[in-house]
Amino acid sequence: MVMTTNTITTANTRSHAHSADRIDFAKAAPKVFRSLIGFDAAARDGLDPALVELIQIRASHLNRCAYCLHMHTNDARKAGESEDRLHMVAVWREARHFFSARECAALALTEAVTLVADGGVSDDVYAEAAAQFDEQELAHVLSLILTINTWNRIALSTGKVAGTDERK
Repeated sequence: MVMTTNTITTANTRSHAHSADRIDFAKAAPKVFRSLIGFDAAARDGLDPALVELIQIRASHLNRCAYCLHMHTNDARKAGESEDRLHMVAVWREARHFFSARECAALALTEAVTLVADGGVSDDVYAEAAAQFDEQELAHVLSLILTINTWNRIALSTGKVAGTDERK
């Protein structure tokens, strides 16, 4: 297919729905939204804040959620994360020296769970995560991966626009 300027504009318009075209999830389902906030807070409990942001950033990359990626890279910067590490999250396998063994295990698990339909979570990926985290921590890491995937899907399906962080 030959792409003209008009084709590109049309494709971009279709793939970038704006929130005015979609429901406001928090207002339309406040009880569900509050429950997700509670689940997210419980998932984070006891985890290193830097690890939390790395997981959220990697899942947002994989899900192509610009809204969440913008939000979580900004949160990571505010928490003191370095630009070098933020730039390397997407290519962490080729830049392992930027990350600890625990972070690499969590990133691998994040990828496997986020892309679960592509082959599940392998025994090797799970075993490495289990070697790096105790049972409670691993449950929290898994829970966090589940919450960011849920948030990504809400943001994408409701047309959230990157740079418009609506948290209060």
